[in-house]
Amino acid sequence: MSDSPVVFEKVGKTAVITLNRPQRRNALDDSIKDALAAAIKAVRQDRSVRSVVLTGAGGHFCSGADLKNKESDDDEKSFAVRDLLLDAHRWHSELMDLEKPVIAAVDGYALGAGLSLALAADFVIASERARLVSSFPRMGFVPDLTLLYILPRLVGLPRAKEIVFSARDIAADEALAMGLVQAVVPAERLRETAIEFAQRFDNAPTHVLGMAKGILNRSFETDRHALTQLEAAFQGLCAGSNYHAESLNRFLSKEAPLYPGSDRLF
Repeated sequence: MSDSPVVFEKVGKTAVITLNRPQRRNALDDSIKDALAAAIKAVRQDRSVRSVVLTGAGGHFCSGADLKNKESDDDEKSFAVRDLLLDAHRWHSELMDLEKPVIAAVDGYALGAGLSLALAADFVIASERARLVSSFPRMGFVPDLTLLYILPRLVGLPRAKEIVFSARDIAADEALAMGLVQAVVPAERLRETAIEFAQRFDNAPTHVLGMAKGILNRSFETDRHALTQLEAAFQGLCAGSNYHAESLNRFLSKEAPLYPGSDRLF
């Protein structure tokens, strides 16, 4: 594999983004964060990309922030950490809001900010040896990179508190049972399974899925009236699209649809 901290490749219409610092369990240092931000931008701008698989090299997903990064002097540390997180939230928000399906393929550890990164995806597929850990309290930190926002929405408030307060390892099967991941597969089939899943969206209406994702991501804090206004505006855009026109023609002509859907995703 390349020496680049993030490897970007295309498999058909799927972009595969691989965190590539295996010697540090793909910990997030400046180099990997900058490269990840560039990869997310490339995916957003490439209209030929219909889906994304995010994974890690070397048997682990991501061990969180690289705590060996050079720190500022004590007098400036508080501001440096704040600036660091605000910068990280820019590319992390772009990932969460990306108008294409994102699948995280998690092998080994997803620790701290690595867990936040995995849960920014729309779907998480884990290997049977995956371990998900909100490890922040172990280092005297509160969870960051939006974990405090995402986690209670996935598992409920009491369970989210238990996960955060305990800072314990969550094995793949338990993560599946509580809804943190959507599937568990053998490690040797993780990448293949994630790509196969992503390719289900090859012929899907990307903008439709993207707009639906945008509304769904806001559904817990948007009131019903505002949400229905978004729905109406987006439906108007859909009605004027070439994809809708072709789909309608195929329906009226009793031809095979562009996107027939599929069986249950998981």
